[in-house]
Formats: sequence, structure tokens, C-alpha cells
Amino acid sequence: MNYYLKRFFRSGLTAYIVISLTFVLTRLMPGGPADYVRATIRRNNPAARPAQINQMVSQYISITPDEPIWQQYIEYFVSLLQLDLGTSFFYNRPVIDIYAEAIPWTLFIMGVALIISLIISIVLGAFLAYHEGTKVDNLLSTLSVTLNSIPYYIAGVFLLVIFAYTFELFPSGNRTSIGVEAGFTLEYFTDVLWHATLPILSVVITSFGGRALRMRGNSIRVLGEDYLQVARLRGLRSSRIRTQYVARNAVLPIYTGILIQIGFVLGGSIILEQIFRYPGVGFYFFKSISSRDYPLMMGGFLIITFAVIIAVTIADMTYGLIDPRASSGGDSHEAY
Repeated sequence: MNYYLKRFFRSGLTAYIVISLTFVLTRLMPGGPADYVRATIRRNNPAARPAQINQMVSQYISITPDEPIWQQYIEYFVSLLQLDLGTSFFYNRPVIDIYAEAIPWTLFIMGVALIISLIISIVLGAFLAYHEGTKVDNLLSTLSVTLNSIPYYIAGVFLLVIFAYTFELFPSGNRTSIGVEAGFTLEYFTDVLWHATLPILSVVITSFGGRALRMRGNSIRVLGEDYLQVARLRGLRSSRIRTQYVARNAVLPIYTGILIQIGFVLGGSIILEQIFRYPGVGFYFFKSISSRDYPLMMGGFLIITFAVIIAVTIADMTYGLIDPRASSGGDSHEAY
């Protein structure tokens, strides 16, 4: 029990420190929301006078630039304890409403991509382990290394140019097509999948390779264990040995890495959603940085921070339950 209490305390302390650092760092960034609005007004209306610009700025942004940062800090945490993330300067909407609308879409594309990638990597890794040293193993291992070395946003740009702009097989952005009404209809679900295909594919083809190679290495190591020889001598079916002995024990070392990657799902979508103009958490977070929208920026930091901390905490507290050897001090595997 003491271990769990300490773990929860460390997680809370980590969240507080990260939130405090990001609060200060965002205020130390060059420029600010007022400067962004002034530059936009001057670009759209070069003849505007300084007095007119200041009046328009005060209509868009309700902050006090001269307010001490420590006072802003206290007011922010008081609002945070009341579950009030503030109002976006750029969109003039509550931050919590913006992200509440965006989170399901990010979870959809990144969650589906992660599930597909996991299935491919586990199946492919086990297959390569059973065919170690063959031409198929060498070919697929080389392909996995090559794809894993490509950043997902580079793959996204290539997919966008080829399938959206050149062949026009998929849309280049947005969640759904114009005119398609949301609802539990086949047309709506088909359109959602059509728009999400390229973002999902760009993550899948660049992420399964490394995990597949780790699964391959783990499976090869398990295949050499003594208890596997005992299982064969007992006359157990090959299918049971592959699933209950080899696959199960080979997946254990990458369990922690999977949970941590789930935590990074929300943060990992920033560049991807900007490339495909997909209005999710990453899209709004990127917009908040370019427009110096402090409330929206801090809201994005909060979501990403808590997602990672929760995932790491769950991984740390459950790994001993998944693999008893880790808690008993036995032959625990390395967490990838």
C-alpha cells in the first residue's frame, strides 16, 4: 500500500512541476497574444492607427499585460482547481469545450493506428522468430528497419502528395466532407474513415517495424527457454505453445512501452494533424503556439501531461501483476 501511495504522490508532484514550468515558459516566449493580434490587424488593415489597433486588441483579448506573473500563476491554479481552463483568445470559446470536442477525434485516428500497428508488429515479430535466418526473415527485417527510420510526418507528406493531390483518392484534410451530417449512418461512418485513412496509414507504416523487431528478439529468446522444451515433451499442440508460451511471454517485455505509447497518443498528433488539417488536439495545440493563445496552449499541455503521467503510472503499478517475476525479483524482462 505504501508503494502505491508513494507512486500517486510522485505522479501528482510531477504533474505540478510540469504545469508550473510550462506556465512560466509560455509567458517567457517572444511576443504574446496582443502582439499576434496587432500583427494580424496591421496585415489586414495597413491604414489602421495605433489607437484603433489598441482598441481592437482590447476587444479580442481580456488580459492585463502589466499583471505580475506570480499573480497570474495563482489565479491560474485557482481556476484550474475549479476545472476552468479559461477562454481561448483566438477562438473566443472555453478551452475545455474546444478540447472536449477535439479529443475523441485524436483518440480515434491515433488509437486505431496504434491498435493496427500492435497487431501487425506482434504477428510479424512472432512469424520472423519462427523463420529466423531465412530469406523471408532477412527481407522483412530490412523492410521493418527501413520503415521504422522514416518519421511519420514525412510519410504523411508523401501519402498526401501521392494519394490526395496526385491521384485524388483521399481527401487532403478535415474530419468529414462538407454537407455530410453527423449521425449513426453508414454514409457518415464511411466518410469519417475515408478522411482518417491517410493519417492512420502514415502512423502505422512507420511505427510497427521497431516493435516487430523487438517482438522477434523476445520470441527467439523465449524459444530457447527450457520450459518450452518441456512443453514439447509433454505433447502439447504447436498452436498452444505458440500462443500461451511463446507469444504471451514475448509480449510481456514490451507491455510497459505499449502503455507509455498510449500516453503519448495525444501529444504525438501535433505535426500529423497539422499536415492533414485534422482538427484534433494536436491541431489546436499547434494553433495556440503560433497565435500565443496562452489558455489554449496551457490546456494542451495539461492534456498531454496528464495522459503521459497516467499511462506511466498504470504501467508502473500493473507490470508486477502482469509479470510476477518483476515483483518477486526474479528474471524480469527489460521494458522496451
